[in-house]
Amino acid sequence: MFGLGFGELILIFLIALIFIGPKKLPELAKGLGKGIREFQNAAKGFSDQLQDDSDSTHKKVADATQHPEEKVDQPTEEKKETPHS
Repeated sequence: MFGLGFGELILIFLIALIFIGPKKLPELAKGLGKGIREFQNAAKGFSDQLQDDSDSTHKKVADATQHPEEKVDQPTEEKKETPHS
């Protein structure tokens, strides 16, 4: 977790307990957890949006390259034989 070991986490908890107090610490931890959860949800939503945009772009490119100009009927030109001199 952030490169911190168990000992460092206990030390941080003890310092927070001393400065913040035992009554406010659970409330602070709850707010911190809620904030982290909201940040993760926002990041996931952003990632999903980018993935959807990327997928739709790839689909449009694939459709354009697989079905070129199907909507326009163009007459095919027959080869005309030219007499040799």
